[in-house]
Amino acid sequence: MKKGYHILEIANVHGGDFSYFKKLIQGISEYKSPDFGVKLQIFKSDLISLPDFSFYHVYEELFFDFSEWEEIIDLTSATKDVWIDVFDLYGVQALEKFSNKVYGIKFQASVLDNIEVFEALSTLDLTNKYLMINVSGLTIEEIKTKITVISNLVDCKEILLQIGYQSYPTPIEKSGLGKLDWLKDEFDNRIIYADHTAGDDEDTYLVPILAMYAGAYGIEKHIMLGDEETKYDFQASITLEQLSKYMQQYNKYCKGLDLSFINDKEVEYLEKTIQKPVTNVGLKAGKVPSLEDFYFRRTDFDGLSLDEIKKYQEEGFILRNTIPKNSTIRKEDFRKPNVAAIVACRLKSSRLKNKALLKIGDLTSIEMCLKNTMRIKEVNHVVLATSNLESDADLVNYTYHDSVIFHTGDAEDVIRRYLDVCDQLHVDTVIRITGDCPYISHEIASYLYESHLKSGADYTATNEVSVGTSAEIIEVSALRKIKSYFESADYSEYMTWYFINNPDHFKINKIDLPKEYVRNYRLTLDYQEDLDLFLEIEKHFTNEKKEYSIIELNKFLDDNPEVAALNSHLTLKYKTDQSLIDTLNKCTKIKV
Repeated sequence: MKKGYHILEIANVHGGDFSYFKKLIQGISEYKSPDFGVKLQIFKSDLISLPDFSFYHVYEELFFDFSEWEEIIDLTSATKDVWIDVFDLYGVQALEKFSNKVYGIKFQASVLDNIEVFEALSTLDLTNKYLMINVSGLTIEEIKTKITVISNLVDCKEILLQIGYQSYPTPIEKSGLGKLDWLKDEFDNRIIYADHTAGDDEDTYLVPILAMYAGAYGIEKHIMLGDEETKYDFQASITLEQLSKYMQQYNKYCKGLDLSFINDKEVEYLEKTIQKPVTNVGLKAGKVPSLEDFYFRRTDFDGLSLDEIKKYQEEGFILRNTIPKNSTIRKEDFRKPNVAAIVACRLKSSRLKNKALLKIGDLTSIEMCLKNTMRIKEVNHVVLATSNLESDADLVNYTYHDSVIFHTGDAEDVIRRYLDVCDQLHVDTVIRITGDCPYISHEIASYLYESHLKSGADYTATNEVSVGTSAEIIEVSALRKIKSYFESADYSEYMTWYFINNPDHFKINKIDLPKEYVRNYRLTLDYQEDLDLFLEIEKHFTNEKKEYSIIELNKFLDDNPEVAALNSHLTLKYKTDQSLIDTLNKCTKIKV
């Protein structure tokens, strides 16, 4: 049922004259609009009332037998939906007899307590029928009760509510239009407005339009012949000729109500006038644009909307090309970044000799680090990057998996080593991991990477986390910038300092992790006590047959404080050695 659906109410305008009835239906059938139903009132005098009722003799006059109703229903259903106004058991019998041609059923408010009728209806299959109940004269609570009772007795396609009643005719101030807001607030049911405005009044064209704008889903309108005498129900009826004028008025003023929420004209207007994101600075290829990179202006240049740019940003796209200032950005300007997780490792440790090759369970420390690094979903390449010295050559035998790339490079300048890898693989973004962290967390690395993209940062790291579980996200362009200032990047194994020590040159993104990721445990390998701790951790994961995760690791250490205490007394040199700290501050500061 489409919004703006009309039900033409025949009521009793035929006065029991079968030829009048057929002529009216034939006239309606010539009206070609498909969004119409025709409602027929089917009843029998002794089933709708007692003989003492003042209108009893009229009911007798209006009676048609089933053979006549069959002809009327066949004629109606050929071009329009058939609705039956059910008052009594005769109407129920007609519904059962002609069910395959009936679209919907209506009950006036006066029939809603007729248990006899509804119990008879409960035996019929009405699952594909609309059921419309008129609620005029009922309170909100009474309406709720009626809906509940009827829903329990009858299984139908949908229950519609109808307002409006016949008062020969009904004045506007008594029409019930004001109920629409009340009913929409209280019920999810769609609402049909039954218009009973005087047919010879200009308001007969206006009131249904008001009802539609007030939220009615459809209109019921009385119809009659204009060239023959009509004995009953003519006061609020319009003729077939008036119907054409009515629909012209309706279509003129209500056409917009039938459209989708957004129409093509408003889309066209918005596209012509919208202020598009325009770059307020030049953006380099490989960058993830941030909101700070745009202001908004009207322009005839094609360009993505703010929401479209955000979508590309959230999906991890970067700029394919350099974008000048005062430019829009287009779809073809984006591409997926090439991301490498680079694990820097050497075998020169003095405190714990060859620590990278020490076994933690079945794997060496460096292999476990690589295994967990490979679980970072955003990564295109995993690289084990060591020096080109003979003393580190043995690491080639510990890459864990055939897909891990083994790279040798500058022994002291780790940034140079990284850039050599990035040049070979055309990398845009590096996930930096140090090889003495076997329990690097893929969950934390992914969380950092997502934040890195959204922020458009050069460098992203955590504020607080267990040492050895986190990574750093670095743009390759930022590494190149460092090298432009430092021909030889001394102490670049402490690469972090080159960023946090130069906030005026790089966009730094330091973030807080979810609480379930954050602890203060020591999970980096430098001393025997660290190895002792790792062996206990690995024993737990092996015995419990669990895959490593940061949450499971934290839970184990939380539950076993004596294990966590094995290395808790140890400190990090770059955090406690003031001489080293002073040297790093001096050597990593960009001097312009």
